[in-house]
This record gives sequence, structure tokens and C-alpha cells, in this order.
Amino acid sequence: MSGPARGNILISVEECKGCGLCVESCPPECLLLLPELNAYGVHPAHYTGQGCTGCGICFYCCPEPGAITVYRLAPPHKPLAQGDSHAAAL
Repeated sequence: MSGPARGNILISVEECKGCGLCVESCPPECLLLLPELNAYGVHPAHYTGQGCTGCGICFYCCPEPGAITVYRLAPPHKPLAQGDSHAAAL
């Protein structure tokens, strides 16, 4: 994926059951299963830290409530060109 990430993903390692559905369904392929085991003895999902589009597919396919939270990041502020009005930017 080119350009800055448009989203961020938080995964609760202790809530994740390691099913891998989020990893398989992630379009930009920015999730993976960790080699370490969590308290349940499974490999939890992990966000690589880059490439998230904020689509939320991982959140919707996760069978464990509260394991994944997706945040959409605000787009970067673009400065107005000289002579543009504020209303034109909206």
C-alpha cells in the first residue's frame, strides 16, 4: 500500500483466541499471528503497525467481542492555496 496509513488497529492479546479470521480477511495484509502464546495457549493476532486502511473488516469478522478495535485516522490537513476561501476547503 502506498501513502500513509488511514487506520490503526488495537488487538487485545488476552481476548484473541487465535482463530486467524482477521489475518485471512485483511485486504492490505497488515495482520499476522504472533509466534508467542497468550494465556489461552494460542497465537494471538498482531497489527504490523503499517498499512491499515481502517476498513474494519477484521473487526466485523472477529468472533470474539472486544478483541479488535479499529480506529480511522483523520486525513492529513492540506493547506489552502493562496486566494482560496475557507468554504472551498469544506
